[in-house]
Amino acid sequence: MAKTIRLNSADNVVVAAMDMSAGVSIENITVKGDVPRGHKIATAAIAKGDAVRKYDQIIGFATIDIQPGDHVHSHNLAFGEFERDYAFGEGVEPTQMVPDADRATFQGYVRADGGIGTRNYVGILASVNCSNSVSQLIAQEFSADVMADYPNVDGVVALPHQTGCCIPLDGDTHLNLERTLVGHARHPNFAGVLLVGLGCEVAQIDLMLERYGLEKGDRLQTLVIQDNGGTAATVAAGIKHIREMVKRADHERRESCPASDLIVALECGGSDAYSGITANPALGFAVDTLVRHGGTAILAETPEIYGAEHLLTRRAVSREVGEKLISLIDWWKQHTAANNAVMDNNPTPGNKKGGLTTILEKSLGAAAKGGTTALVDVYRYAEPITAKGFVFMDSPGYDPASITGMVAGGANVTCFTTGRGSVYGGKPVPSIKLATNTPMFERMSDDMDINCGGVVDGDVTTEELGLQIFQMILDTASGGKPHSERHGIGGLEFCPWQVGVVM
Repeated sequence: MAKTIRLNSADNVVVAAMDMSAGVSIENITVKGDVPRGHKIATAAIAKGDAVRKYDQIIGFATIDIQPGDHVHSHNLAFGEFERDYAFGEGVEPTQMVPDADRATFQGYVRADGGIGTRNYVGILASVNCSNSVSQLIAQEFSADVMADYPNVDGVVALPHQTGCCIPLDGDTHLNLERTLVGHARHPNFAGVLLVGLGCEVAQIDLMLERYGLEKGDRLQTLVIQDNGGTAATVAAGIKHIREMVKRADHERRESCPASDLIVALECGGSDAYSGITANPALGFAVDTLVRHGGTAILAETPEIYGAEHLLTRRAVSREVGEKLISLIDWWKQHTAANNAVMDNNPTPGNKKGGLTTILEKSLGAAAKGGTTALVDVYRYAEPITAKGFVFMDSPGYDPASITGMVAGGANVTCFTTGRGSVYGGKPVPSIKLATNTPMFERMSDDMDINCGGVVDGDVTTEELGLQIFQMILDTASGGKPHSERHGIGGLEFCPWQVGVVM
């Protein structure tokens, strides 16, 4: 295996493919000190203030003079602003679509409203933190022993959260929560949903149903604790509603559906330097394949495409779409400044230990998850995804909040790349975990589903791995269980994005 990874001939750093000791020779230079695996080594002199380049892109600026062979990281490299050419739409190329007759299929649930599910859950949603406990008490009545009588139902899941009141009416947090709850209430992975409120909260259930055109029926019921007589009475009524939903859900059966019915949420968390080299590019190839088969993929985490947004605007199908993305970046700059923060607050300590130094470097690797096809639309957090192809959704970089928004938008499979070892899982949507490096995959093999480290190990190409990921998306959508589902993870990760004031 090569000692280093050079990502572009124009780069002035390479990535250590193994732990390096002082005196090791690479690219006709000598490493001057110990360099951990995944970290950067200078291959040319870089003067103080000059740009450091990786992926043939700027990832930051030298804070001191850097010599060939030096370890390049937080001690001598820092984030800095610079002008980027958005070149709206200049890189758009027609997608070579797979003929209809040759497109992939999976076994999914076709709902009465036309939605296509990959799982068959019954859900309990709380409108406010104050109704979490009642929601969970209802769900507890449907234990594994009870559900054994309903083999075609994946389970009953309550999704608690920490907001819903003491927030400005129609403010960002309130509207984010409403769109999130409505998106889950409509989600085709739920055969039935019960919404439970307290009664005096800002997030009023009836107002939400009216605003978004939701109607009560067999698939959607509501309960308000204060109107229903308190905890015990509401739990009893909730159990009755859920029992009927479970009985109906047990009659649902999978049937053949085209891959164009898949909406895949793309996430990376606990990233390292290999994220942008192995797992994210391979997932990007899988995304390109999905789009060619008529499907949809969602890239999110707006703060984590900062510094790579100019690569996405080049792929925008119109200037309008590209400018929607830039308007999100501008909002985030204002938002962070107003909260005494900076966009370079990310990477996290774990990211930095894995070799990522600045948000610019992290973003360039993260954006690779989106593949190469045209960016067809940009959405607000938890907004319903209506376009086919590659799209973007505004969200924070916090993994549970980001994925919660994409699921609310309609995602029915999640692909999650990780270098440090995230153990995320989320109900009602299965989460496929893609390891960026072999040592972590082997250490956490009971949580990881695919080892993408084979790309740098020389065992597999990015394209071969991308096709493997695409096939696992189809298999998972058809009922195959990734490791997070086998562990039962996913009932506590529901996390609507909270923005601004809590009073």
